[in-house]
Amino acid sequence: MGNAPPVEILLVEDNPNDIELALRAFKKNKLVNHVNIVRDGEEALDYLFGRGTYAGRNIADVPTLILTDLNMPRVNGLELLKEIRSNPLTKNIPVVVLTTSREEQDVLDAHRLGINSYILKPVDFEQFMNSARLIGYHWMLLQKKEENNK
Repeated sequence: MGNAPPVEILLVEDNPNDIELALRAFKKNKLVNHVNIVRDGEEALDYLFGRGTYAGRNIADVPTLILTDLNMPRVNGLELLKEIRSNPLTKNIPVVVLTTSREEQDVLDAHRLGINSYILKPVDFEQFMNSARLIGYHWMLLQKKEENNK
């Protein structure tokens, strides 16, 4: 990737098994230098906006990509997305929903709120690995394209 900045993903996921799968997939495919993990939408908002346990964090240091589940406690993925898109600091961060929800309304709401991709979580490990690889390559290529346009 040359001089590209490190790819940083904010992974918003409450399921420990899915967190482990995602981390293994990213590591195996050598896709990211750093993954920040938060367990729900409220913690994600605290991270992004430097609140609570993340008070004092440099909020100008935004992730390259936010990868979020939809069904989480406290603040769900759709509420998180609404907050992200309504704030000038975070509105342009690419957001990928990785969820088990096949509900048409969830898909429609997520797109209406401005997600970049909606991906169903594969149940098979190899399929999950492939999905993670594709997510990583897609965003690395997008980032490289944006750098070339500067």
